[in-house]
Formats: sequence, C-alpha cells, structure tokens
Amino acid sequence: MTAMADRLLQDALALPEQERAEIATKLIESLDKGPEGEAAEIEAAWAAEIERRCAALDAGRTGTASWDELRRQIKAEILRK
Repeated sequence: MTAMADRLLQDALALPEQERAEIATKLIESLDKGPEGEAAEIEAAWAAEIERRCAALDAGRTGTASWDELRRQIKAEILRK
C-alpha cells in the first residue's frame, strides 16, 4: 500500500462508524463494475433475495439475531475447523 493510501486508510478509520460504512459501500460499489448489463442483473438478484428474506421473516419462517450473536457463531464455526 502506498503512503497516500495508508494515510487515507488511517483517516477513514478515525471516522464515525456510519461514515466508515458509507465509504466502504462506495469503495465496494466501485469494484463491482462488470460487463454491460451485469450490474443490473446483480441488482435484480439482490432485490429478489431481499424480497424472499423479508417474506420469510413476515411469515415467521425465519428470525433475526444480533450482530454480536452472529459474530460469536461465526467465530465458533471458524475455530471448529
């Protein structure tokens, strides 16, 4: 990483969580530039997945969990491997 990139990273890490999330989202979106039409297909697939998950939640077929609980489960899963 260049000195400039490292400086930008350090400045970004000092920002409040919401601003860091917004920057992270924009950086990830900048990497998602695929062939023509691919972005629209990906967007449509995500929209369909969101609809499916919301419908499952509304119907009581699934539940929610806090990020702390999910992080604990992920860590436990990783340590088992």
